[in-house]
Amino acid sequence: MDEQMKSTARQCLAGAEAGSMTFPGILAALTQAGFEGYFVDFRRGAVIYYLPSGESIELSGAAPTAPVAIGFNATQVKEAIREAQVAAPGYTYKGFIEKVAEAGCAGYLVSILGRRVLYFGRTADLHIEHFPGSK
Repeated sequence: MDEQMKSTARQCLAGAEAGSMTFPGILAALTQAGFEGYFVDFRRGAVIYYLPSGESIELSGAAPTAPVAIGFNATQVKEAIREAQVAAPGYTYKGFIEKVAEAGCAGYLVSILGRRVLYFGRTADLHIEHFPGSK
């Protein structure tokens, strides 16, 4: 992994956290840089970006202020996703993290190749969200 790819990953995480990049914009930047997906772990406060070669870069970030709830509430996770998708007034990525962690989401896996995101709880409950326009 070259420095430009590492820089792209850092810029995408910083852009999400600052609210200067949208999810579609992040996907476009990561795809252009050659990434095939990424994993967000709320319990560790870490994000790992993956290349098809198996190389990865791990960055600190995406940590909720409170521990992830034990029970997984898929309805609340879906509501937080919808707010993000429509850029609801007051939406922030940090607020999204807080909402989904309160709903029991321990993390999520973004598959650019599969065009979907898998949100999972501490109990391995799961919600799969397809990218808009795909299925």
